[in-house]
Amino acid sequence: MSGTKLQSTALDDILATECTLPSLPRVLALLTTELAQAEPNLRRVNRWFCGDPVLAARLLQEANAQPHPLSGKVGSIAEAMVLLDTAQLRLFASQAFLGTTSGSVPGVNLQHFWRYSANTARIMRSLAGVIGRNQALAYATGLLHGLGELVLHLRDPEGCRAVATVAGPLDLRRAKAERRAWGYDYAAVSAAMARQWRFPAEFVDTLSSHSAPFDGETYEPLAAVLHLASWRARAREAGLSQRELAASFPGEVGVVLEMDMDTVLQQDPIDWKAQPNAGEYV
Repeated sequence: MSGTKLQSTALDDILATECTLPSLPRVLALLTTELAQAEPNLRRVNRWFCGDPVLAARLLQEANAQPHPLSGKVGSIAEAMVLLDTAQLRLFASQAFLGTTSGSVPGVNLQHFWRYSANTARIMRSLAGVIGRNQALAYATGLLHGLGELVLHLRDPEGCRAVATVAGPLDLRRAKAERRAWGYDYAAVSAAMARQWRFPAEFVDTLSSHSAPFDGETYEPLAAVLHLASWRARAREAGLSQRELAASFPGEVGVVLEMDMDTVLQQDPIDWKAQPNAGEYV
C-alpha cells in the first residue's frame, strides 16, 4: 500500500451517506431508565451522556439545532443538557434507543473503541486544565473525536481492511496511514460531521487538525492537546513500555504546549490498573 492511494470512497460521498453509529447498550439502557423516572437525577443523566460518544454527539447535535441564541455555540454536554428540558431529553432518548444499534462495525473492536474514547476524553479534560482551556469542551471533543473512524469502517470496510494491514484502528500510525491511502483521515470525517451538525468553530477546528496539529493554516491549541491525549490513550491500548512511550511521544507538540512526556503522564486521571467497565468512566 505504501506510496499508492486506494480506490476508495471520496470524503464527500462518505458524508453524503448516512449510517447508524452504535452506542453502548448498557449506557443507553441506563439513560432510558433514568429518564423514565418522575424526577430524573440529572447528574446521572449527564454521566450517561458523558460515557458514550454517539449519545453525546446526538445530544450536542440536538442542542445546536434548537432555535435559541446559543444555537451553533454549544460545545459541552452540560450546556446541551441545560438547553433541553426533561421532556425533550425523554423524547431524545426514546428516539436514540430506536435509532441506535449495538451491531458490529467491520474491523473495529467496539469495546476497545468505547474504552479508548472515554479515556481520551478524561485525559483531554485534564491536559486542557493545565493550559487553562475550556475543560468541558475539551472533554466533549476527546469523547467524539474518533467517530469518523467508525463512519469510515461502516462506509468503506474494504479500504479500512487494506489500511489495517499497515496500522489498526487504534494504532498510533493510523491517521498517517489513512492520509497516505485516501488523502484524508478519520479526523477529517469527524470534523466534517461536527460542521454539518453546527458545532462551534473551536470544536470543529480541534477535531479537524488534531491528528496533525501544525499542518493547517491556523494553529488550534486544543487540537494539540487532543493530539497528546489521543497518543496517551492509544499507547495504553497498545500496551507500550516506558521505552516505547518515550520513542513515540510527539515531542514537537509537547514543546509547543510546554509539556514533556512526564508532564503528560503525571496528568493521567485514570487508574489504569483498575479500569471500570465500559460506560463508567465519568
